[in-house]
Parts: sequence; C-alpha cells; structure tokens
Amino acid sequence: MTILTTSLLTAFVVAFFASTAYLVLRDDLIGAAADRQDQMRHTYESRIAALRAEIDHAKSQQLLERQRMQRKMAELIERQERLTQRHSRLRPVLERAGELHADGTSIPVPTPRPDIRADLEPGNRTPNLPQLASALMPPADAIPWPLRASHQGADAARTNDLLLALDRSLEDLETDQVARVSSLSEAAYRSSEAISDALIAAGLAVSNEGYGGQDSGGPLLAAGYLPFDEKVRELAEGLDRLEQLKQTARRVPIANPVPGASVTSGFGVRRDPILGRRAHHSGIDFRAKSGTSVSAAGGGVVVYAGWNGGYGRMVEIDHGNNFTTRYAHLSKILVKKGDAVENGAVIGRVGSSGRSTGPHLHYEVRRNGKAVNPLPFISAGTQIAEYL
Repeated sequence: MTILTTSLLTAFVVAFFASTAYLVLRDDLIGAAADRQDQMRHTYESRIAALRAEIDHAKSQQLLERQRMQRKMAELIERQERLTQRHSRLRPVLERAGELHADGTSIPVPTPRPDIRADLEPGNRTPNLPQLASALMPPADAIPWPLRASHQGADAARTNDLLLALDRSLEDLETDQVARVSSLSEAAYRSSEAISDALIAAGLAVSNEGYGGQDSGGPLLAAGYLPFDEKVRELAEGLDRLEQLKQTARRVPIANPVPGASVTSGFGVRRDPILGRRAHHSGIDFRAKSGTSVSAAGGGVVVYAGWNGGYGRMVEIDHGNNFTTRYAHLSKILVKKGDAVENGAVIGRVGSSGRSTGPHLHYEVRRNGKAVNPLPFISAGTQIAEYL
C-alpha cells in the first residue's frame, strides 16, 4: 500500500509539474507568436504606408504633368487657330495674286481641326491637337503598376518628344507662311518695277498716285522685323500697284498687231514705194499674207472704222491718255465705231486696200494727234509680255 501510495503520489506530482511546465511554455509560445504577428503587421503597415506615399507622389507628379501638358496643348491649339485665321485673312489677297499671276506657289495652311488625324505621319503636318491631347493625358487616377521611375520617365520623354515635334511642325508652318507672303510681295514689286521701267522707257507716263512721292517710303525691313499683318498689308499694296500697272499696260498700245510678222518699212523718212522719192512714213509696215488677223495693240474704243483715202480700209482706236492707233490697208474690218475692244482683240484682216503696193499692215501710234515711232512701244510690250 505504501509503495502504491508513493507511486500514485509521485505520478501526481510529475503530472502536476508537467502540466505546469506545459502551461508556462505554451504562454511563452503564444507570446512569441503574437510578437511575430505584431512585427509582421507593423512591417506590412509600413510598406503600405510607403506605397501610399509613393502613389500620392505619383498622382501629384501626374497631375502636375497633366497640367503642364494641358497648358502646352492649349498653346499649340492657339497657334494652330492663329495660323488658320491668318490664312482666312490671306485668302482674298492670294486670290488676287493668282488672278494677277504674281506667283503660282500656294501658301501652307493648317487643316481645320475636325478633319485632322491625330498622328504625325510623313506629310501630315497639322495633327488634331485636341484629340491628341486627350490621348496623351490619361485620367488622373490611372497610376501604372508596378510603380517604376524608369517607366514613368520613358512615358514622359515620349510625350515631350511628341509635343516638341508638334511645336516644330507648327513653327515650320508659320515660317513657311511668312516666307511665302514675303516672296509674293517681292514678286509683285519686281513685276511692277519691270512693267513700270518698260513703260517709262517707251515714253509712257506711269502714275504713282497713292504710292507716295520721291521722299516717301523707305528701305524694306527684313522679314523678321515686320509683324504678319504688316506683311499682308505690304503684299496687298504691291498687288494694288501691280494691278494698276497691268491695267495701264493693257490699255496703252504696246502689243504687236501682227505677231510674228516682219517689219518691211520703218518709221521716219524713206523712199516712197510709188513715187520713188523721199517722204515721211508715219508708221511701220508689217509684211503678212492677205487675210492675216490684225489685233488691237491695246484696249480702247474704236473711233473710226471705214475707208479713209490712201489708208484704204482703216480702223482707229482711242486708248485714252491722248494715245490712238491706226491699222490701215485692211481687206476686211471686223469692228464698228463705238466698239470697246481689249488688248489682242481681232479687229480686221490684212489686205492691200488704198495706196498700197501689196498685202501688208500699215500701223501707226499717235500721241496728241502726232505720229510717233511704234517700235519702242512694241519693244516695251515684248519685255513685259510675261507679266501681263
């Protein structure tokens, strides 16, 4: 009994101490596990906080970048609109330049925004800026994942390159417009000068009304010193001057009445083909076959159309500014008195009517009723034919 009691007591004591040790050790294990969990939770919370800070920073940067791009795109759109408005102001002037044949090269213009594609393909110099802006600027909450500075930097660099390409495209377009306006203006003034010099050399008065006197004007400033509107105004003035001179040149008798025909007898003293003695020849004679078309040497009004003694069948045209022309020895008259004719209009046919020895055209230019040599006028017309 004693042994059994001792054994039971020993077993109880061992079990008690084992249970106590187990409970103590379990609390330590639970505490350690809890500590590890707390540490992991703090670690994750720190990482989440860092990621949130990084996301907030990325959103701030993206917002700033979006605002910067919006400002840049607004500037580009404004430039595009300005270029389009420029071309609207230029259109009437360009139409006049085309009518006057000042220059045949067109001036570049941006395509209206609704019809433009949002790309930068070769030849597409005016992309759709609003559509491109929306494509380049993602929503504010669109944050790429994973967050990598290199990825964001690459996107920003691509966007900046595209914006720079757009800016260069519009800048080139603007430069082209200014260059073309300057070129047209110079061409108009060169043409005006050539016409004016030829008319003056032929003894014709050229009006400078509305263009200042000898002391007015001044040197033409370089392209970069004149605003666009001033350039357009200068071009319009040059076209006005060119149009005035062309109208003057088309009215004065400077065209050849029988193009391609040779001159057989000049102006001045010559041997009369019928009497054989020296006599004054008041015009020049063109050799041509009977029936060849005779054209008006300038625009004007027919003041005589009929038989006129030794002139035979004759047409006389009043060109204004005290200038008249006579076309004699015609075989047929195709106009009547009072008709308004333009430069180059056919007024009759070559013949040998009146005091004539064979088919030819006797052509006279008269100033204030006095015959003058027609050759300087025809020479002036030949020099400026390309400008008319």
